[in-house]
Amino acid sequence: MSLLDDVAERDGWRCWVCDEPVDPDESVNDPRGPSVDSRTADRKAKIAERLAHRGCNTRKGAVKVVIGWPDHLYVVEPAPLAAVAARLERKGGRETVGRCPTRKDAQAAADWLVDRFSRLVPELPVTAGVEPGGGQFLVVLATGRR
Repeated sequence: MSLLDDVAERDGWRCWVCDEPVDPDESVNDPRGPSVDSRTADRKAKIAERLAHRGCNTRKGAVKVVIGWPDHLYVVEPAPLAAVAARLERKGGRETVGRCPTRKDAQAAADWLVDRFSRLVPELPVTAGVEPGGGQFLVVLATGRR
């Protein structure tokens, strides 16, 4: 097996940047094709390589990676998830990542975050909670480390 196959199998053939499926039969030269993203610049990263679409990998080389929030979630002032993941991976603890107008919206965001972080930073188990505050509901991510 090649490095690409090993990384892709471990990551479930999903792009770590956009969280969309990667087609193993697509050409590695196609923007939607598979590529291995080396995270060697981040010396503290526990996983050195991640699977990414060729286009996602190329784009993130030119600018800081942006992990998008889905349009169906109603989150006010959503935190930049790549930066949140890096801080939680480095320090642990908890971090408020957004505000929502209703508890239902906040719970939907919390559920999505736990699922997304399970693929974004698989070695870092997180929990997400909803806390009332100022007439809104805060979405808080936490790790077991402090």
